[in-house]
Amino acid sequence: MNFIKRAGITLWARKGRTILLMITSSVILMFVMAGLIIQNAALTSAKTATNSIGSTVTLSQNRTKMMKKMQKQMASSSSSSSSKPTFTQATTTIAKAKKIAALSNVASYNVSTSTSVNASGFSAVSTTTSSTQGGFGGGTSNSGDIQINGVSATAGATSFSDGTAKITSGRGIKASDEGTNNVVIESELASANSLKVGDTIKVADTSDSSEKTTLKIVGIYKVKTTTDGFSQQDPSNTIYGSYTLSNKIAGTVGKVSNVTYTMSDPSKTKAFVIAAKKILNDSDMTLTSDASSYKAAAKQMKGVASFASKIVWIVAIAGVLILGLIILLMTRERRREIGILVSLGETKGKVIAQLFTELLIVLAVALGVATAAGTAVSGSISNTLVQQQQSSQQSAATQGAPGGSGTSKTGGAPTGGGGMGGTTTAQTTDIDTVLTPAAVAELGGVAVLIALLSVGGAGITILRMKPKQILQAD
Repeated sequence: MNFIKRAGITLWARKGRTILLMITSSVILMFVMAGLIIQNAALTSAKTATNSIGSTVTLSQNRTKMMKKMQKQMASSSSSSSSKPTFTQATTTIAKAKKIAALSNVASYNVSTSTSVNASGFSAVSTTTSSTQGGFGGGTSNSGDIQINGVSATAGATSFSDGTAKITSGRGIKASDEGTNNVVIESELASANSLKVGDTIKVADTSDSSEKTTLKIVGIYKVKTTTDGFSQQDPSNTIYGSYTLSNKIAGTVGKVSNVTYTMSDPSKTKAFVIAAKKILNDSDMTLTSDASSYKAAAKQMKGVASFASKIVWIVAIAGVLILGLIILLMTRERRREIGILVSLGETKGKVIAQLFTELLIVLAVALGVATAAGTAVSGSISNTLVQQQQSSQQSAATQGAPGGSGTSKTGGAPTGGGGMGGTTTAQTTDIDTVLTPAAVAELGGVAVLIALLSVGGAGITILRMKPKQILQAD
């Protein structure tokens, strides 16, 4: 009778002990599997979340150089009481911005434009908390009472993508509206002036009231908040149109002062900045990278993976100790059985192999239980990690560099935020499962290692046994 057959007979004859071993082994391997799942989920979610949000590079005016220019103007104007320092916003050409967007590693780019105008033939919504604005149509001498935010598409604007604003009538601004005067207005502004989709309104230049632009209303939206990142006035006075419309009214056709580029591979951000600066070649503009979200995500998830790896080792060591102690106690109980087998000519190596086979069969059943349990929970664990990481990154990105209306490099749907203060909006990525065949194989390896080490202690005891002494003692 070979030792494998004896192992099966022994397990079947001692069902109670076998079941107890299976339960104990299943619990140990489930803890090991949980550690492996968390480890794989952490590494996968780090890659998925950082690639989803990625890092961004913002093209904007060089504020340091701007401040130096203003200081020089103030110093030169101190001798003249009639002159005041003026500020001209630095810009670059859209052609350069698009050339930079054509570089490799650019997933999308976001253009931000805005301008201020005065209502003509209709009234702006008054802001009672503002000391600089009056009633309907009230404005300031330096800015208009209506803010026009230029976007590539309202669907990509931050206010619309995060649910702060929602189209209630008509449609939003699309990429096809480029070069047109189509606009989307807020519902309170529409109600106050009895405006509807299809109507036209006029806005006047803040410096020349005779210079007016006719706008066609193609949609009406409703905003939930009472503040707006584009201006300090009532958000109901914000009108969305194509960025080309905003540039035309502002007199900056073909110019851009703020573009946000989203990297497809955050690790190559530095190389992109170097290449983009060569194209830009303008000291009045600067390129600043924000890879902090990417680095924070990678660091956080790698920390989780490292912690999970420690869990695997700790549980594996504990499993070896627990099962080793159980096997050792079982070996003492089976001293007579082992003595008889050796007396009949069975080698001590085969006796140890029988114990190893018994434990291996038990662990094989426990491996199946742990794998089934891991498959059931791995997807939820992975998706939870990804969602938490994306949420934390988006919160950090909201406080970071300004974005704009996103235009896909490949001409696809716009991404990111709209206008000043916009941010890149990442789509939530679900992971179906992280329990790969490699993870199961790794768990199987851990099970075999536990079996070897557990039987090893008992094997030493068996090798030291002498059949005659065992039988005489019994």
